[in-house]
Amino acid sequence: MPEMRQNRFTKEWVVIATERAKRPEELKTKRTDVKPLPKYSPTCPFCPGNEQMSPNEIMRLNGPDGSWRCKVVPNKFAALSREGEPTRTIERSKRTINGVGIHDVIVESPDHSVTTALLPDDQVTSILEVYKQRYDDISKDPRITQITIFKNYGGAAGASLEHPHSQLIAAPVISHQVRDRMFEALRHYDEFGECIFCQVNEEEMNEKTRIVAVTDHFVVLEPFASATPFTTHIYPLRHMATFGEVSPEELVDLGHALRTLLGKLYFGLDNPDFNYTVRTAPAENAGAKYYHWYISVIPRLTKVAGFELGSGMFINTVLPEAAAEFLRNAIAHKASAEKA
Repeated sequence: MPEMRQNRFTKEWVVIATERAKRPEELKTKRTDVKPLPKYSPTCPFCPGNEQMSPNEIMRLNGPDGSWRCKVVPNKFAALSREGEPTRTIERSKRTINGVGIHDVIVESPDHSVTTALLPDDQVTSILEVYKQRYDDISKDPRITQITIFKNYGGAAGASLEHPHSQLIAAPVISHQVRDRMFEALRHYDEFGECIFCQVNEEEMNEKTRIVAVTDHFVVLEPFASATPFTTHIYPLRHMATFGEVSPEELVDLGHALRTLLGKLYFGLDNPDFNYTVRTAPAENAGAKYYHWYISVIPRLTKVAGFELGSGMFINTVLPEAAAEFLRNAIAHKASAEKA
């Protein structure tokens, strides 16, 4: 019989369709149009030597040889305008605000051909360090209330450029999704006197069935009520409400944890398209006892259809426990794949 599980953070319901459940390996991507990418593309705005094709860079992180290994440029087709003030207008039920904010592109490597899953851990750490620096700098802008850092990989995930990159959008309002998640977390804290994320981490660490990996500072797990197959979260073991509170030592460990997870997805599921997002409370909530930032990684293995759109509930055909076991056993490194 199918089982319905409730998301412990959002209180949304998910159908775990056990009667039509698929083995994890059945969801491997069937790619027919993938071809090796060149290390350099003359038409790519992010490749070294093509700087005239993109706006002037905002910052860069250089490697030992002095050349850049990760840099930030404004998005040429920005969702929000960097100039102006977020003036609000209210006319009865209609509310508007000027679309003022920041839209950055984080170029993750000079190499056009690489993917995050195959980068060395220290390169992924460099990407995270750039995230952190931009998060800290933009948090000082009084116009900004919410910063979203995310990566779209592959066409099914919304990526429009091949060169490895991720994005940051800083908006003058807090989204309904973030506000609801924070509200539920605060309600739990008021009722039980503890952070629900810390509580869930402890429960999952004790139960172990949905754990993918544990590092010195992070736990990688499949949520109890995953909305889609192989949705995976990376939680700090130390309580932190915002991404801005992460330490340099923790960023190094997170680089290892994130790259390992992406490597397991790459080799275990044949390089699926995916999105990941840094889900953080707004910077003004730093130090809050009730919220806990984390990274959500969502492989694009299934499609949203009428039931999901009409009900707000999702059907997941892979048990989270089975997904966790599959990823625990999946290889994460190219050298291991070559030996296999």
